[in-house]
Amino acid sequence: MNVLIKSRTFLATAAATSLLFFSTSASAFADDEARRAILELREQIRQMTEQNQQARLQLADRIETLQQEVANLRGQIERMRFELDVKNGRGLGLNQDTPQVSNPQEQAAFDQAMNFFRAGQYKEAAESFGTFANNYPNSQLNADARFYRGSSLYASKSFGPAVTELQAMEQNHPEHARAPDALLIVAAAQIEQNNLSGARDTLQRIVEKYPQSNAAQTAQERLKLLQ
Repeated sequence: MNVLIKSRTFLATAAATSLLFFSTSASAFADDEARRAILELREQIRQMTEQNQQARLQLADRIETLQQEVANLRGQIERMRFELDVKNGRGLGLNQDTPQVSNPQEQAAFDQAMNFFRAGQYKEAAESFGTFANNYPNSQLNADARFYRGSSLYASKSFGPAVTELQAMEQNHPEHARAPDALLIVAAAQIEQNNLSGARDTLQRIVEKYPQSNAAQTAQERLKLLQ
């Protein structure tokens, strides 16, 4: 009888031990699976994050490229409008009366440069107006010469020198009738250079400093396009 009891006790203990072993093994297996699932999920998240970052960078590059293309197109349109205005005698003060000077050589030098400009020979015009400004620094026509020199540089696609020349003209002769027009050309040159913030500042300067000028209305219209 005692042997039977002991045998039953042994079997029960063995069964309990086996059950505990299998239960522990099953739990460990489940934990390993959970860890693997977590690691796989983390890897998927990492890959998705990298892909999203790459996509955002590519999108940012594309947006910047498109903005530059739009700026270039606007600059080309401005230059075409500039040349058309010159041919038709509109804008740029071409219809304004230019002061006449008593020195015939001085007047002839200015007129020769102006003829180059009207003929669309902008490189020759820029050189001639530059020579005039150097030879006659105190001339009544000096501000006009610097204006048309800057305009000729712009038409020749020498945008940096055009900005420098026209900004100096406006700063040295702020009361001159062509000063606000000079800043309009500065803004157009800055657009060509993809300097949109500079162009906006220049246009805003026209609106604030020369509110009654025709250039101010044009500047307001172009500011809307650059927003």
